[in-house]
Amino acid sequence: MTEIPTMEELLRDAPKNWGKWGDDDEVGALNYLTADEVFRGVRHIRSGKVFTLQRVIGHPSGDPVWPGRTPAQRTMILDESSWDRDDAPQFPGGLHYADDKIDAFLQGSTQYDALGHVWYGGQIWNGYDARTTIGGLEKASVEPIAERGVVGRGILLDMARFRGKTNLDKGETFTHEDLMACAEAQGTSIEKRDILIIRTNFLRLFYEQGEKFYEDFCEPGLVYSPELVQWFADMEIPNLVTDTIANEVTIDPNHGVALPLHCALMRNLGVVLTEICDLERLAEDCAADGQYTFLYVAAPLKIRKAAGSPVNPVVIK
Repeated sequence: MTEIPTMEELLRDAPKNWGKWGDDDEVGALNYLTADEVFRGVRHIRSGKVFTLQRVIGHPSGDPVWPGRTPAQRTMILDESSWDRDDAPQFPGGLHYADDKIDAFLQGSTQYDALGHVWYGGQIWNGYDARTTIGGLEKASVEPIAERGVVGRGILLDMARFRGKTNLDKGETFTHEDLMACAEAQGTSIEKRDILIIRTNFLRLFYEQGEKFYEDFCEPGLVYSPELVQWFADMEIPNLVTDTIANEVTIDPNHGVALPLHCALMRNLGVVLTEICDLERLAEDCAADGQYTFLYVAAPLKIRKAAGSPVNPVVIK
């Protein structure tokens, strides 16, 4: 059996953007999204149709999460039955109200990863010491991303429809060349600084299968290669958005490493990752009108020192 390489060995010659935007940078490739990029995205608004991409929290069939994480739990604190009790709160005029809370992994729903979310070799994005993550991310947390916001030209790459499938299969892979071929088949092209939005529809299986979905867990997605990483660097891609839990094939079939693109793209290049999006309404509309480019707008919650945050991205066509 071939020995699985370490991340240091696999990515020894991989490109880095560390220092490109200064020694204190914490938002990485989002720096590519200048005012010109905002206007470039705006120019792709044609009908004014709006699509939100967050998957609902508390779905009747459950919520897809990374193995080991638990789905969000919403607890009702006050409702009309609360006023059946003698100790119910009393307000002048007789006001009653509902109140609830949520206990959730910050990356347990549609979410943005902080650039400091993953690392290897004792360093996170931009070369910060990985020990700055202890007790909360002092550097490269999700808060700077939330403060900045993400706005630019988005492009939907409907890989499932491109391959003639309802959904991609477990462990199915594709490359940057496949992304370009998909865009061409859709009548468009990927441009520098585009926000890439990739549809696999793989999570359809979660809603159908429940816990069986996690047996031999391996999602479909982009597969690592030096050429793919260099393409992301050359294309100055700021944000990779997908409808899967982890944005790439879970275990690389070529060498057995788990999630190498999280390290090659996010940790090294500063590409921000967005996961668990619901792209179904958007994909149906794009297939119907042939428009696969649009304005993409997103801002995760401003949570201090957090490794990730829920988000409800908005697409305007």
